[in-house]
Amino acid sequence: MLSHDTLYHFVGIKGSGMSALALILHGSGYNVQGSDIAKYFFTQQELENKQITLLEFNPENIQAGQTIIAGNAFNDEHPELVRARELGLPIYRYHDFLGKLIASFTSIAITGSHGKTSTTGLMAHTLSHLAPINYLIGDGTGFGQLNALYFAIEACEYRRHFLAYQPDYAVMTNVDFDHPDYYQSIDDVFSAFQTFATQAKKAIVACGEDTYLQKLVADVPVYYYGFSKDSDFYAQNIVRTVDGSAFDVFRGEESLGHFTIPTYGEHNILNALSVIAVLTLEGFNSSDIATHLATFGGVKRRFSVKQVYDLTVIDDYAHHPSEIRATIDAAKQKYPNRKVVAIFQPHTFSRTVALLEEFSEALNLADEVHLVDIFNSARETKGEVTIQDLAQKIKGNVEIISSEHLSPLMNDHDAVLLFMGAGDIDNLARQFETAYGQLKGNKL
Repeated sequence: MLSHDTLYHFVGIKGSGMSALALILHGSGYNVQGSDIAKYFFTQQELENKQITLLEFNPENIQAGQTIIAGNAFNDEHPELVRARELGLPIYRYHDFLGKLIASFTSIAITGSHGKTSTTGLMAHTLSHLAPINYLIGDGTGFGQLNALYFAIEACEYRRHFLAYQPDYAVMTNVDFDHPDYYQSIDDVFSAFQTFATQAKKAIVACGEDTYLQKLVADVPVYYYGFSKDSDFYAQNIVRTVDGSAFDVFRGEESLGHFTIPTYGEHNILNALSVIAVLTLEGFNSSDIATHLATFGGVKRRFSVKQVYDLTVIDDYAHHPSEIRATIDAAKQKYPNRKVVAIFQPHTFSRTVALLEEFSEALNLADEVHLVDIFNSARETKGEVTIQDLAQKIKGNVEIISSEHLSPLMNDHDAVLLFMGAGDIDNLARQFETAYGQLKGNKL
């Protein structure tokens, strides 16, 4: 499929998946370049570090002899794709190209409505210490090498894109109703996962705590992980502290040993169990797995912690009620005696209106809540719901925060501030860090 004589041009190279795939090809010794808008995205930093050519969108970027990989955010009428068809160049959509690429490796595709980025990161980190591996994580991280035997990928269920993959192992973390702009119901979501299950070639590793995943039907073995002895791999003797979580893992009656993870929340124990299950099935030693699980440093925009004077500022990608619950749970585990303030930016109008009650219930688990206006994404720029509709359902005094209105956050002291959302709230978090730092610095 790949040729060292070909230049692979990425249309929309700054997308998180696209940038990661470009890094994998580059690391594997192939010629890579890409184009995108001029605006800076955090994903381009590593591309620049690897000296991968980044261009602004222009049909003249497309030349004879290239193979084109197109990001899913751009339709077929994009000027560069029109030019590519005029020249008769091969064009692959991101997920289709990735599906063909992983076929040469022992592949592990990690999917789920929630937790797939963190789980893929944990799988990549742990397995990279045990065997040569390529990996693609949804936070924009990609790594490729010439001698890789394994390939771990984050497999996104949106628009059923993951059906382009036929992995050896399919890891499924959970099934929940999300992406209401595409899926009609949670049963529609599950139908996509069920179809994906039929495409796994070696085994499925699925969360036994999820009622939908318990219904999976497949031609390969389905191994469940969870907290119950009914699961094939299960955790017992769990201890959650401010330093992380520790637990014993069993496979049936067999003890696989004691494991520790430096991450927080019940969901991260489940994520670790999925990794332990896959690597055990692949024959790796339990003590080696435990050694490297314990050194995982996390992934981008998942519970990223920064101390700003007396405040702890956490940036997290949580954009669904289930994820908000998990993030608040993790914060209260790590900081049990401090006020937890949630600052949330909804992502997409369709998700906000479909899950309005669930969002308010999840946010009410925090000690205090502030909101940021609904993010205008390329996918949706308007809808039938406003940020005030959500604010009215949340207990206490809720203020709408923006880059021009950060003052309500300036009065918090010794608190934990959770900036959550899938839009650009990470930029707002950085603006707050700067403003609060200046405020405190001027008082010293």
